[in-house]
Amino acid sequence: MAEAKAAAKSRGTERHQGAGEGLAGLGREELHRLLYEMLRGRRFEEKTAEAYAIGKIGGFCHLYIGQEALAVGAISVLRPDDYVVSAYREHVQALVKGMSAREIMAELYGKVDGCAKGKGGSMHLFSAKHNFMGGWGIVGGQIPTATGIGWAIKYRGEDRVCVCFMGEAAVNQGAFHESLNMAALWKLPVIYIVENNRFGMGTAWERASSLYDISQKACAYAMPSRVADGMDVLAMREAVQEAVDRARTESMPTLIEARAYRFMGHSMSDPVHGVYRTKEEVEEAKQKDPIRIFIDRLREHNLLTDEELDAMDARIAEEVQDSMDFADRSPDPEPEELYRDVYAQVPERGRLFFDRMDRVER
Repeated sequence: MAEAKAAAKSRGTERHQGAGEGLAGLGREELHRLLYEMLRGRRFEEKTAEAYAIGKIGGFCHLYIGQEALAVGAISVLRPDDYVVSAYREHVQALVKGMSAREIMAELYGKVDGCAKGKGGSMHLFSAKHNFMGGWGIVGGQIPTATGIGWAIKYRGEDRVCVCFMGEAAVNQGAFHESLNMAALWKLPVIYIVENNRFGMGTAWERASSLYDISQKACAYAMPSRVADGMDVLAMREAVQEAVDRARTESMPTLIEARAYRFMGHSMSDPVHGVYRTKEEVEEAKQKDPIRIFIDRLREHNLLTDEELDAMDARIAEEVQDSMDFADRSPDPEPEELYRDVYAQVPERGRLFFDRMDRVER
């Protein structure tokens, strides 16, 4: 058996040495980077689930397992100075945008070294340095913010873009329609990406909307739109690249409906199956795991060896474990931190009488 495995690996190496340049116009290094980001997101979320189960993470916690290709493909075509705004299922998006696993995990733990000093938690990651303008807990709350960022970009005469992620349940909010109307009317460089994982909490999309095809909603605002396979990282990359090019050159918004599936429950308090979907349905969806499909595709084109995959996974495991160790070492915020950063500037008048600013050193 050992000899057979060695021979198989040898043949794989020979195929790799004679392999082509890449896939979908991307070289081997870039393809590996996409796989690395997806696999890192998966391992990070798995460790997050473990930490939540033993009480190190509290409050609400929404995992992205199953949707990694969606975020990685979309964000991979952005520049560092482009903006991303998201909802509360944003851990992986924050990682891909450049935030460190350490600062994210520490924030999930509620520690002072977290990206929001432990005061935001799972649903409210934020980094001005990386132009990640927050996870928003109110359904649809991020959509007007993204539209405002798009207006600021145009006002300043820049060629940056803003990508706004949302779940499919957000499109029936009034803010969605108001924002898309403004963006189309004013020609703002915003890409609205609907992560349609079919369930708004426990309600199937077809039970909540008279229109199944979300991308058609853009017709009301004469806005370009398309449907993308959110389980295919290269399909997402291609769809968002087209929208980004349009935003940069024409300052035009785009609505993208990315169809995906979450393998976990809506949140950590929600069972994976048995209430609003069956175990068989979830298991069938897992056969289309975006990470496994991408790995198989790279192997098929002789662009990934077992040794490379094992080394990548080991490096990711070390990074994620380091983030947990860092979060464990990080101190809890002092009680005074509760009242710090309430105001960007402390006003002379108009403070709320209960803001306790008198207890904070200025």
